[in-house]
Amino acid sequence: MKRSYKYFGMLAGILLLSACTKIDVPVENQLTPATFPTIDAQFILAAGPAYVSLRGSYCTSYWQQQTLSTDEAILPSRAGGWYDGGRYQQMHYHNWTADNPIVNDTWNWGFSTISTCNQILALFASSQNSPVKTRAAAEIRTLRALMFYFMMDAYGNIPVPTTFGDTAQPVQKSRSDVFNFIESEVKAVLPSLSTATDATQYGRPNTYTAYALLAKLYLNAEVYTGTPRYNDAVTYCDSVIQSGKYSLATDYAKMFYPDNGPQETEFIFAIPYDHAAAQGEQYNWYSLHPALQQKYGLSYRLSNPVSTIPSYYAYFNDSNDVRTSLWLIGKQYDFSGNPIVINTTKVGLDATYTGSDGTATVAYQLTFTPDVTLVNVAKFEAGGDELGKAKGIRNLKYYPDVTATDRNQSNDVAVFRYSDILLMKAEAILRGATPTYNATALSLVNQLRTTRKAAPMTTLSLDDMLAERARELNWELTRRIDLIRFGKYENSWGYKTDADRNKRIFPIPSAERILNPSLVQNPGY
Repeated sequence: MKRSYKYFGMLAGILLLSACTKIDVPVENQLTPATFPTIDAQFILAAGPAYVSLRGSYCTSYWQQQTLSTDEAILPSRAGGWYDGGRYQQMHYHNWTADNPIVNDTWNWGFSTISTCNQILALFASSQNSPVKTRAAAEIRTLRALMFYFMMDAYGNIPVPTTFGDTAQPVQKSRSDVFNFIESEVKAVLPSLSTATDATQYGRPNTYTAYALLAKLYLNAEVYTGTPRYNDAVTYCDSVIQSGKYSLATDYAKMFYPDNGPQETEFIFAIPYDHAAAQGEQYNWYSLHPALQQKYGLSYRLSNPVSTIPSYYAYFNDSNDVRTSLWLIGKQYDFSGNPIVINTTKVGLDATYTGSDGTATVAYQLTFTPDVTLVNVAKFEAGGDELGKAKGIRNLKYYPDVTATDRNQSNDVAVFRYSDILLMKAEAILRGATPTYNATALSLVNQLRTTRKAAPMTTLSLDDMLAERARELNWELTRRIDLIRFGKYENSWGYKTDADRNKRIFPIPSAERILNPSLVQNPGY
């Protein structure tokens, strides 16, 4: 059933592009600003390119920027692969520059998506007024506000272009001004957004997407503007909770399976992916060892670079917690309980072996070890032997897609989830917001923990709150801003010792400052 409804945005984008390139077919009708769009299907068609653009780098460069810069994940070189000029090493060490490709790619993704939204809104402005047009425009403006949020969060003072085709260079605005723009923009379109949460709305912003974005904005307001807005965060969390439209999933693991979709009761706003037609979700290609290919029935070779580090995995300290089981650590077995064995040589297993029988064959059971030690610090190299390839605990949150023919998977990826709404409300109360609806910070966290089969907490500190967010939201692009909000982003982890507060935002890419010399570089770069 998933394929029939999950790709509205993707299909619209493809159809729009194909309509512009099939020049050898007879013209059945003519679409002009006066006649297009006019009906639901045409507005969805016209909006499609914005959702295609959103999908593009969310799970690649943006995920790398938000995740590899934290203690959540590390991407070392293995057998020389994945060094890529040191871009991932720089993310880990916090010594990235304005020329780092991840910094550049994320900026380009964000502002190209914003530009696409502006183009669509310009098209809508030329069409006839209708309730359908009003709702479609509100959805695109919400998506554009979300992209401005991502860019403001990552880069601080940014331009806010809202007009397509304007030849003037966009003016850089302060982070506080961008915050205010996002807030006012989302509130302005709220009355026009749909309250539908079914398959017809899936993958497009609805009323509750706007509430979730505002809650996230207000939870981090003190970081962005210097003024806390925790009561406002609670208000918009309550707007989601009291709607009764969402609930915690009874099966945490299956929520992230390749066949997930609008049936997921926690997904407030998600990005649909498909291994063939809507590509870009490659988490297992990043994370899983090639020797696991047969176990999961995959037809493509896994790449293996990404793992977590022991200090992050330490949060998963309850064996009954279902979230703990989604990490691979220690000796690995197939589904029949047989050891997963790699046939190699003594030197192939351990490159430091110096015995005369280095070419002797050995059968090594794949064993993921916690520490990601480096054999070449300069090249961020964990080692090309089998022991080196098995360093690091692996993430299995997004279950492998057995229907995929290459690294791309069909697991949809949530941008906003109901569990995060509960955690945001709990944290805001813990930080001083007024409790509402007889809920306390502790009761909200224990509501989540009970559903996840974890032992309830008896007390709740800010450190406990941060740990619970790590358990619930790993691999979901929240860790960087969480660490910043909790004052932990300057801590040391792994090989990172940098404590420069300027690294809380990324530099404006060098290429952008060449194109627009009026852009002022962020402090410390």
